[in-house]
Amino acid sequence: MCIRDSVRIDSNTTIDALSKKGIIFKDNVKIGEYSKIIGSGSISDIGQGLKIGENTSFSENTFFGAAGGIVIGDDVIAGQNVRFHAENHNFSDREKLIREQGVNRKGIKIGNNCWIGAGATFLDGSEVGNGCIVAADAVVTKKFPDNSIIGGVPARLLKQRVCD
Repeated sequence: MCIRDSVRIDSNTTIDALSKKGIIFKDNVKIGEYSKIIGSGSISDIGQGLKIGENTSFSENTFFGAAGGIVIGDDVIAGQNVRFHAENHNFSDREKLIREQGVNRKGIKIGNNCWIGAGATFLDGSEVGNGCIVAADAVVTKKFPDNSIIGGVPARLLKQRVCD
């Protein structure tokens, strides 16, 4: 685990750092109370880990399931109850139990200078570019370009941020 200067991890936060690339917090990162960081889903299949950029802040009850890898940029702000699930279950064989079909991992990426609303959920393979705004309770399942404003279940492009 690598923690730089001025990192604030609030009370009752759990960090399970077992992962290939570790858990990395750059300068001025805040993780709110009752949050949970899980680097791997199981010991038999070690996960990729989590990297959070400078001046980035997550409110209370954030969940980081980082088995497939999560990379979060600089200057990101996020409300309460945000969730990241960087792993997905395989299920295509109807003759096998889902739990026996394994998992796949694509990872999750969040650009710089983003605002993530309370309750947003990011699923494996999702990406948001720089300058994006993610509405509260959005479920992000795909890739969005820079300066997108997205929301909904599943999340869709609502509009682009434009210069005045």
